[in-house]
Amino acid sequence: MSRRARRAAMAVAVLGALATACARGDAARAPAGAPPRFAFGSPADSVLITRLDHDARPDGHGLPPGQGSAAQGAAIYTARCAACHGRSGSEGPAPALVGGDAWGNDGPPAVQTIGNYWPYATTLYDYIGRAMPQNAPGSLTPNETYAVIAWLLARNGIVASDAVLDSAKLVAIRMPARDRFVRDDRTGGPEVR
Repeated sequence: MSRRARRAAMAVAVLGALATACARGDAARAPAGAPPRFAFGSPADSVLITRLDHDARPDGHGLPPGQGSAAQGAAIYTARCAACHGRSGSEGPAPALVGGDAWGNDGPPAVQTIGNYWPYATTLYDYIGRAMPQNAPGSLTPNETYAVIAWLLARNGIVASDAVLDSAKLVAIRMPARDRFVRDDRTGGPEVR
C-alpha cells in the first residue's frame, strides 16, 4: 500500500472513530459541540482508495496512458467544470483557473491561476484527476483529464488551441511560474520539516 493510501486509510479510520464516538455520545472522545451523527459522506472502501491513490510527479511518473485535445476538453469543461469555475474559467464562484496578473517584485499575484502560479503541468493531472469535479471526484477518465488540461492550458496561452496532450507532452510543458518556486532539497526525516 502506498504512503498516500495509508494516509487515506488512517484518515478514514480516525473519522470513523470520531463518528462512532459522537454517535455513542462519548464526550471524552468527541469534540465539544459535535453533532451526534454527521449524516454525510460514505465509507472509503478499497476500490475508492485505489481509484484516488495516484501521484503524478513533475517527471511524469504516475501519469497514465491516454491523450486528449483542447477541442475535446472544451466540451468536457463545459459539462463538468463550468458550473463552478465559470464558462471561460475565470468567473467563479470557485477559484479562477484562467488569467490573472503577472508576478510582481513583492511576490505572487493576488489571483493565482493555472497560467500564473502552478509550477508544473503534471500537477494539474494529479489534482484534477483525483479531486475534480467537486461533485464526483476522480470520475474523469485519463483521456478526459488530459483533454480538460489541454483546454485550460490553451486558455492560459501556454499551449496552442489545437494541442493534443499525453503524458510525454504534459511533462515537456514549461509552466510560466516554474522558476518562481524553490525546490525543497532538504535531507533528513520528518524532524527536518
